[in-house]
Amino acid sequence: MFSEALWNSIVEDSRRALEVVRGYTHITPLSYSASLSRMSGCRVYLKYENLQKTGSFKVRGALYKVYTLRGKVRGVVAASAGNHAQGVAYAASMFNMSSVIVMPENASISKVEATQSYGAEVILYGRVYDEAYARALEIARERGYEFVHAFDDPHVIAGQATIAWELLEQMEDFDVILVPVGGGGLIAGVASVLKRVKPSVKIIGVEPEAAPKMKESLKAGKPVVVEPKPTVADGLVTRRPGDITFQLASNLVDDIVTVGEEDISRAIYMLLERKKTLVEGAGAVGVATLLSGKLKLEDKKVVALLSGGNIDLTVLNRIILRGLAESGKLARITGYIPDYPGQLRKTLDVIARHRGNILDIIHDRSDPQTPAWHAKVTIVFETPNTSITRKIVEELEREGFKFHLER
Repeated sequence: MFSEALWNSIVEDSRRALEVVRGYTHITPLSYSASLSRMSGCRVYLKYENLQKTGSFKVRGALYKVYTLRGKVRGVVAASAGNHAQGVAYAASMFNMSSVIVMPENASISKVEATQSYGAEVILYGRVYDEAYARALEIARERGYEFVHAFDDPHVIAGQATIAWELLEQMEDFDVILVPVGGGGLIAGVASVLKRVKPSVKIIGVEPEAAPKMKESLKAGKPVVVEPKPTVADGLVTRRPGDITFQLASNLVDDIVTVGEEDISRAIYMLLERKKTLVEGAGAVGVATLLSGKLKLEDKKVVALLSGGNIDLTVLNRIILRGLAESGKLARITGYIPDYPGQLRKTLDVIARHRGNILDIIHDRSDPQTPAWHAKVTIVFETPNTSITRKIVEELEREGFKFHLER
């Protein structure tokens, strides 16, 4: 049953949270994107929480929660492999409190170091989040510290809701907001404020297809557990939404949609190329939805929350290479050339004449399909566009070399 008292409490608490959060965080930019508007057919505005302190919106909820604990507890504990860890560590350092963050043993070194840089004691425990979570609760009991939940806490939700107040100051009139959904703290906070102040705004949550816990929970009418699959939007991976966040979302959110890995990766690439901004997978799902064409939002004013920018650089490298290939700026051709001196040089000269820049050459004499006295060659190169690559393949054929473009 929906609690009006809970809703009222979070809205009022979020006003107080705004005063607190503003003393320790950035007012993040909101700007219109002409390029994304052309691609999607609606008027797109981006809210850059990837430029927030610690690189994510998570610091808002962490700050307000830790603020409410000043003078009441000796320290705080959290379980997280990502943005919540850094948010709690930063908040504790601002209020001169001790913090312990339990992270899974497979947490990336960069995220561990970032969390430690804010003064937190980092403990690596367990192979999955659930094990780290259980250990964090034990540590909280052992040390007499307060456990700070990543999303299912009214103070945390009120802190995340400060984004909505800030957005309303920056832009009074908009029709739709696209909100990433993990455990639900962000969308619960945003929906609480907007449905009270501006109920005409349509609030749409976005989840990766690999972890549709809120969508499935809404179908079932109660929080349910899903088994997540690997996703580039790892910041949105939880097995179930929170009890509080589900209650608010099920009554205040208009719709939940899901997006696939290809769309999310494309959105990360497009934001980097067109907007010159680095966004993690979790933060890019709103833009991914717009680019996918799943929603019919023609001529609507749409705000997409870019919730964070803490992406692993190895993941980013793969996304960039894939994006370059799909846009035709990176080509991979394979063929057979006579296996005697000078033939590879002729091939490379053709590519150079068309301004192709060689990145890699794979020379294989062991392929059983290779004709006698030939070698199989795969060449990876940068090229202006796909039409130039086709011209290169055509010229190679005129020179007697049969190559094909790999997809």
